[in-house]
Amino acid sequence: MKQAFLEYFRCPENLINFRCDEESFDGGEPDYFRFGPDLLCYGVSRFKGQGKQLDMIPDLLEQVRFKESACILPFNPTEVANNLRYERYVKSAQESNWKVLIRKLYYGLRPMLPVPIRRPLQRHWLKGWDKKPFPTWPVDKTVDRMFESLLCLMLEASPQSRIPFIWFWPKGKSSCAIMTHDVETAAGLRFCHELMDINDEYGIKSSFQLIPAARYTVNEEIMSTMWSRGFEVNVHDLKHDGHLFDDYEQFRQSAAKINEFVIQFGSSGYRSAVLYRNQEWYNEFKFSYDMSVPNVAHLDPQSGGCCTVMPYFIGDILELPVTTTQDYSLFNVLQMFSQDLWRKQIEQIMDQHGLVSFIVHPDYLNTVKARDTYKELLCNLSTLGREKNLWIALPKEVNAWWRQRHAMKLLYGEKGWHIEGSGAERARVAYATLENKKLKYVFA
Repeated sequence: MKQAFLEYFRCPENLINFRCDEESFDGGEPDYFRFGPDLLCYGVSRFKGQGKQLDMIPDLLEQVRFKESACILPFNPTEVANNLRYERYVKSAQESNWKVLIRKLYYGLRPMLPVPIRRPLQRHWLKGWDKKPFPTWPVDKTVDRMFESLLCLMLEASPQSRIPFIWFWPKGKSSCAIMTHDVETAAGLRFCHELMDINDEYGIKSSFQLIPAARYTVNEEIMSTMWSRGFEVNVHDLKHDGHLFDDYEQFRQSAAKINEFVIQFGSSGYRSAVLYRNQEWYNEFKFSYDMSVPNVAHLDPQSGGCCTVMPYFIGDILELPVTTTQDYSLFNVLQMFSQDLWRKQIEQIMDQHGLVSFIVHPDYLNTVKARDTYKELLCNLSTLGREKNLWIALPKEVNAWWRQRHAMKLLYGEKGWHIEGSGAERARVAYATLENKKLKYVFA
């Protein structure tokens, strides 16, 4: 029950003593519950079926007990974390027949529909997005805050005044940011050279996701140019037609082709079209990391969200969640060309020491206003890198680090706690403490 917690913090297992209250489980279906007044979780417990109104959902924090140095929980934290990360809380996973028909019709016509026509159709489809109570807009940190609450409880129960763990990012960086570009059209592909020049002005390298089997031809020249200039190339869906996850058998065949293109591109990563996804099927993929799961999916065609701002594993695949609003949604759905929303999301994610992940399409930087907005974003990120210790990295670098951190061990020796394993020279020992009943992180 503490596996997900230990993977998150990378702290010594013998210092964490969680146990389940067996009386709290009846083998039933998962349901929503609170863990504190403002933290909504989803998992199995005996407290369920008490109404769907938010003010009627039980608070299980009140059911936590302490026995000696053990913390007795009325739910399984690993189950809850997986339910949220894998979006198992989304009840309507199967679309109605009419929605499937509309989606097929839309994506069949989409290549012929200019943005001014697509824009009102998308707004109508997303109508009521701002009324959804869960996940929390504009950033949901339920998984992260649940683990922090558990760490606070462990500090209360433990004789230890502080608990050591392996810090989230290399060299003590406060948070991490990645910039990614999904290339949807031939016009977007042509703009990639200029986009690389813009990024280089601010010293920010990025990854380009290229569609391998539709819309345009991906040649060796453009990929070689991107790689040689220090950028990254990843695979973007197969045909970008919105139907990759419609049928499992067809998906398996498409996944095999995607795996071949990952090798052909020399890539480590992948992103699906329009962030369509089914994480339960990811065992068919062979790439190292994915970037298809939004943190909050209120402005995406597929609802849900992974409710965390940290990378997490889906089997052997590392998920780098999309934690900020896409440029298309910002410019065309919300009709905003300011930094207000992005700044708010960056601030909330950095407060959690999380991953700030962006999708900016070269296809939609075709106006001066859009390009200026993007340049202002790059300037802001560059400033945060200098002044707030933000690690600005390529996705493949984050993937490599998170895998190294996952394999590291925190050991106690003559000189205190130290880290062993590949990449340990970049890692830092941090300590979690309670100060006025609030969690605080300090370095060794």
